[in-house]
Amino acid sequence: MFDKTARYYDKISSFKDYKAEAERLMALFKEHQRSGATRLLDVACGTGRHLEYLRDRYEVEGLDISLELLAIARQRQPGIHFHHADMTAFDLGKPFDIVTCLFSSIGYVKTLKNLSRAVTCMARHLESGGLLVIEPWFTPDTWRPGTVHAIFIDEPELKIARINTSFAIGRLSVFDLHYVIGTPAGTEHLVEHHELGLFTTEEMGAALTAAGLDVTFDHQGLMGRGLFIGRRSD
Repeated sequence: MFDKTARYYDKISSFKDYKAEAERLMALFKEHQRSGATRLLDVACGTGRHLEYLRDRYEVEGLDISLELLAIARQRQPGIHFHHADMTAFDLGKPFDIVTCLFSSIGYVKTLKNLSRAVTCMARHLESGGLLVIEPWFTPDTWRPGTVHAIFIDEPELKIARINTSFAIGRLSVFDLHYVIGTPAGTEHLVEHHELGLFTTEEMGAALTAAGLDVTFDHQGLMGRGLFIGRRSD
C-alpha cells in the first residue's frame, strides 16, 4: 500500500505529537500494569516514531506488514529489531510485557473474524499480567461518509497536497488518498486505496475479552479515538 508514498509518510503525519503520545502511553502503562514492564512490542509500528520515544524506557521491538515503512524504521532506529509480518498471523516465539497497536491500524483487519484473529495473536504474545493497548478506528456511528479531507505540506523543495473523500460500503470505511507531490525533479499524482473496518466499541471490547483479557476503555485515548487496554490475568 505504501510502496510509492512511504518516503512521505512522516511528512503527512507531522500533525501527530509522538513524544506527547508516548508520555501518555507510559502513564497508562504505569497505571494499569501490576508489575514493572521491560519488554514492549509495537504492532503496525509504521516508521517507528512511537518507539523513538519509548526505547529509553523499554526494550522495544516493532512489527509491520509494509516493507517500505519498515525500511525507514530500521534506518531511523538502529539497534531495534523490526519484524515483517501480518498482525493477524504472527509468532515471534517470545512474550512481551506490553503489546501496542496504535494510530487506528487495527481497522485494516477489515472484518470481525480478522479482528478476533489479530487480537488473539497479540494477546498470545503477552506475559502473565501483561497489557495489550489498541487504539481503535472510527465506529460506524462516528464515521462520516461524504466528507472531504485534505493535508498540505509546503516546504521549499517539497509540496504535497493529499485529498480524499470518505465513503462507506457496509461496515467498511473506504477512501482513495490522492497525492499531488511536487519536487525539483517534477510533479506526480499518486493514488492509494484504503479500506478499514468499522467496529463498534462493544465489538472491540468483546474481541479483547474473548482473548482472555480484562478490558478497560479510555475514552480520550491519544487523539480522541479512545484506547482499549486489556490486561492478561496473572
